[in-house]
Amino acid sequence: MAGILVFIEQRDGTIRKGSLEALSEARRQAAANGWPVAAVLPGQGVAGLAAELGKYGATKVFVADDANLKLYSAEGYAEAVTAAAGQMEPDAIFFSATAMGRDLAPRVAAKLGVGGLADVTGLTLEGDTFVARRPVYSAKAFATVDTAGKKPQVIGLRPNVFTADEAGGPAEVVNLDGLSLSIRAMVKELVSEGGGEIDVAEADIIVSGGRGLKGPENFALMRELAELLGAAVGASRAAVDAGWIDHSHQVGQTGKVVSPTLYIACGISGAIQHLAGMSSSKIIVAVNKDPDAPIFKVADYGVVGDLFQVVPAMVEEIRKLKAA
Repeated sequence: MAGILVFIEQRDGTIRKGSLEALSEARRQAAANGWPVAAVLPGQGVAGLAAELGKYGATKVFVADDANLKLYSAEGYAEAVTAAAGQMEPDAIFFSATAMGRDLAPRVAAKLGVGGLADVTGLTLEGDTFVARRPVYSAKAFATVDTAGKKPQVIGLRPNVFTADEAGGPAEVVNLDGLSLSIRAMVKELVSEGGGEIDVAEADIIVSGGRGLKGPENFALMRELAELLGAAVGASRAAVDAGWIDHSHQVGQTGKVVSPTLYIACGISGAIQHLAGMSSSKIIVAVNKDPDAPIFKVADYGVVGDLFQVVPAMVEEIRKLKAA
């Protein structure tokens, strides 16, 4: 049986946006060959989420519902995905290239004895082989790669690059029973940073601050603007290394690679490591008092000025627009 299998990531009973993007892209790619699209959903108490997956194109959902899968386990989740692949025998397995997807996809590929394509930003189907486009050399260039036809093709799709569209119907639910779940390392507790802030890896809009903020207290400006825009708060490595904000907010080569619709960089000079993490953003707005800052070379819109004057003015104008 041919087709595409998609790994579905969920947290606390909520399906992650990146997985819906991967599922939608699988539906679009499969349509050309008349292939079926299935999803595999590990977790505990997650069977009720299957209906949502049908809306995005899954005709079948393999559910691995087990107490040992309540929190992410590399060994347990890899076993669930390979068990679903054994039943479906797909041509390809898609993952969203989140932190979890980047960890899980190569493990699944190794268990299946195949290679994998990581951080894919473009995908075409030539015959029954996927040809992918992915950034290389800190996004200074793009490579065209494929899996040489070895199946299943394991492919990680960069979040916020592919769109998630509701264009499906009901899905058949298949329980994955009989998993051995030989898990040697168990996650006992997941401690999340307080505040309920949006993850920069999945955000459509990101407001980032850098060394130009001069101190941790001034990230309040970033949070105020982000709250008005429904955005995530990001940061440069310099701000994180200075201890002004947690590493989970860092955007860049040593942080998170993001592709939002709108990226606002405030007080960030634009070191190559930072540009590598955000240059694929659809629209980039830079605010910096140095007219020669490298960030302006990639910005679609640039404001040369003091961020402590520019950002409050932006906040004021946005408040006026929201009040109108």
